[in-house]
Amino acid sequence: MTVLVTGGAGYIGSHMVWALLDAGEDVVVLDRLSTGFRWAVPDEARFYLGDVGDRELLRRIFAENSIDAVLHFAGSIVVPQSVLHPLEYYENNTSKTGVLASAAIEAGIENFVFSSTAAVYGDNVGEGLVRESDPTYPKNPYGQSKLMSEMMLRDAANAHPFRYVVLRYFNVAGADPQGRTGLSTQGATHLIKLACEAALGRREALDVYGTDYPTVDGTGVRDYIHVSDLVAAHLNALAYLRRGGGSMIANCGYGAGYSVLQVVESVKRVHGQDFRVRFCPRRPGDTAAVVADSSRAREILGWRPRHANLDHIIATALDWEETLQARRQGDLTTIHRRLAASF
Repeated sequence: MTVLVTGGAGYIGSHMVWALLDAGEDVVVLDRLSTGFRWAVPDEARFYLGDVGDRELLRRIFAENSIDAVLHFAGSIVVPQSVLHPLEYYENNTSKTGVLASAAIEAGIENFVFSSTAAVYGDNVGEGLVRESDPTYPKNPYGQSKLMSEMMLRDAANAHPFRYVVLRYFNVAGADPQGRTGLSTQGATHLIKLACEAALGRREALDVYGTDYPTVDGTGVRDYIHVSDLVAAHLNALAYLRRGGGSMIANCGYGAGYSVLQVVESVKRVHGQDFRVRFCPRRPGDTAAVVADSSRAREILGWRPRHANLDHIIATALDWEETLQARRQGDLTTIHRRLAASF
């Protein structure tokens, strides 16, 4: 059978495609390339250029391929942008997830893995680890758009032969240890990527938003999970659904948090270079600390993380930034040669 990966040209999606191919799966990718890259999709995967909300395109994809599962990564993810443009986030993350789920049900596809977020919990996280049973009070439209999608999947599963696993991501970071893909989007807001760019001299300074949170050093605390461990959780979720497992929600994090300043110190330590840090006011929509209780993923899905070390996460991110820089320089060289040849 075949797996459809939406957003498979993006950061997490491209890692997922490689992991599926490594596992011997047949893979189809759907991506509109708004933030993803065609080169990030391996040649072994069949690629469709288009929007996940295009119902006719989805029908064609399902008709042309023997798909038995959907892994849904496509969506918008920048919290401050969601505050400024909430309707775009509800359209792209919520409405289009409904279109995709409807098309999958129409095609008789029962297995669906959904990319959700710890942002669904909002500030209601207390002082301990965040559990899936904790109340959900999203603080921003991004988190709300994902929670609404979770609700739609729950109701769809109650009404149709359709089962899902919702994986609530904490802070995803790092890159493929084999150097095949990584976070490549220009203008990305992920802390570790920005810190790596600052360490490599590609930005003047790293901005730290908020120094007055009730945390160990006043900066925000997050649970950083290596992208390879995250996609491993998806592989486990896929196997679970194919065995007939029931619909469920699971956190994906390590259960240990690091502050922004602790991440900064790790980047400096791993790279061996200092860089400038600027302290700025809090951003709207951010929370003080969010750390996962991932025992459900471990116990039910059999998830066993292999990359739970902050320095290792940062080392793979730094390696990818250097690979990406070399790639971009190579692309510019090719363009210059083509321009020279045209004269």
